[in-house]
Amino acid sequence: MLYIFDMGGVVTTTAHVEKGIASVLHITEDAFVQFCRGTKSGEEDLWAAYSDGRVSTAEFWRQFSARSGIAVATDWCQWFFHPVLDAGTAAIIASLRAAGNRVVCGTNTNDSHYRTHCERGDYALFDQTYASCLMGVSKPDPAFWQIIMTAEAVAAESCVFIDDRQENCDAAARLGIRAIHFEGAAALAAELGISLPA
Repeated sequence: MLYIFDMGGVVTTTAHVEKGIASVLHITEDAFVQFCRGTKSGEEDLWAAYSDGRVSTAEFWRQFSARSGIAVATDWCQWFFHPVLDAGTAAIIASLRAAGNRVVCGTNTNDSHYRTHCERGDYALFDQTYASCLMGVSKPDPAFWQIIMTAEAVAAESCVFIDDRQENCDAAARLGIRAIHFEGAAALAAELGISLPA
């Protein structure tokens, strides 16, 4: 069986950095999000482009600076990103791998956050990591899972996907993948029949 785990909000705490970035730029969080989404007709969603790897970190901030009029000289996406490992989820992953299953990470992420997870060794929990910024596509696009299934040479019915976002679970389920909406390590362990250490 192939188990596909989301990272932020499942294996580690959420990747939301918008509030911190907005504070250091002296704007509201809503304004920061709006500059990223685009304020003019036809502007690309910078967060989506960053997650899909279509723009680099430097290009993300160059375009953000041009849109907002705020000169950004450092990568606040990295400096405000301090994920905390969920020990319960890590124990579940270790148990699944010990039982002979292949366990991979399937994550929507950007270059800054990907590098931080690499530096911390978070991806070492897995047999392989599939990061949107390297794949060129993000969840809930069906191509995200299709790339993973092709690379792993498995069919949908041989996959279990765990994510904290319902829309991603729904998209995976439409492909025939068993999708589990993550609501905590204890609930996931019960769903998978795994005993967590006390």
